[in-house]
Amino acid sequence: MKFAIFLGCNIPIRLKQYETSSRAVLRELGVTLVDIPEFNCCGYPLRNIDFKAFVLSSARNLALAERQNLKMMVLCKCGYGTLRMADHLMREDASLREEVNAILAKEDLKYEGNIEVKHLLTVLFRDVGIEAIKEKVIRPYENLKIATHYGCHALRPSRVVQFDDPVAPSLFDQLVEVTGAESIEWPTKLECCGGPLLGTHDELSYDFTDKKLADAKRAGAHYLTTGCTFCQVQFDTVQKVLESERGTNHHIPSILYPQLLGLCMGIDKDVLGLDSNQIDITGIEDFLGSH
Repeated sequence: MKFAIFLGCNIPIRLKQYETSSRAVLRELGVTLVDIPEFNCCGYPLRNIDFKAFVLSSARNLALAERQNLKMMVLCKCGYGTLRMADHLMREDASLREEVNAILAKEDLKYEGNIEVKHLLTVLFRDVGIEAIKEKVIRPYENLKIATHYGCHALRPSRVVQFDDPVAPSLFDQLVEVTGAESIEWPTKLECCGGPLLGTHDELSYDFTDKKLADAKRAGAHYLTTGCTFCQVQFDTVQKVLESERGTNHHIPSILYPQLLGLCMGIDKDVLGLDSNQIDITGIEDFLGSH
C-alpha cells in the first residue's frame, strides 16, 4: 500500500502531532507514504471567492500525484472534500478540464482523471482493514467512552465525497471500537464543529462548538475524537478560548484518531505528540488495559 500524503497548509504549522501520529500508525500498519514537496494549498479558502483558482489549486495537486501514479491520502477533511470536489468537477466538465490543463501544461503537468483521493480514515478502514488493525492493538482501552465527530466535508455532498452513509455513518465508529473504546451516540454527532465560521463570526462559531461539547459531555463521553485539522483546532484550541471568554468548563478533551489508535498499539506518547494538544489528554493512558 503506497500513497502520496497530502498534509495541506495548517497541519505542518498548527497541528504537527496529526502528521507525526499518522505517520507512526501507518508505518506500523505497513502503509508507505510518499512526500511530494511541490504540493500546494488544496484551494479550500478560495472555493467561495475564486472558483477557477480553487479548481486550479486542487488540480495541480492531483496532477502531481497522478504523474507518479499514486493515490492521494489526505489528513484534513476540508482538504479531502475540496480535492474530491475538484476531481468531480473536472471529470464532469470537459471545457473546465481543458482550461485547467492548459495552465498546468506550463509546468508539464496534466490532469488525466486517473487519480483516487482517500482520507486517512478511509485508508485505515478500507485498505488496511479492521482485522489488520485489531491485530496491532496490544493494549485495548477499557471503559473508555468516545464521541466520534465525523466532520462536514467527509459526508457532504455524499455523491462527491463517497466517504460513508451521510445520514447514518458507521466507519469512524468502527475504527474507534477496534481500539476497545465505546463509540457513544450523541445528539449533535453529525453537526458542524463551527470551524468554518471562525474569523468571520466568532460568537456563532463558539455557539456551535459549545453546543457540541455540552452534548458530548451529557451523553457520557470522556473524550471527543476527530480526523480533521479544523475540527481538532475547534475542539482543542477553541475549547480553551471558551473556558477563558465564556467561563465554560466542559473539560472534554479532543484526541486525534491516530493518537487514540497509536496509544493502544503501544506507540510512544511523545511520538504521538500527546503533549502538543492544548487540552491535556494524557489521562487517557489510565484507560489502557494490560498487555
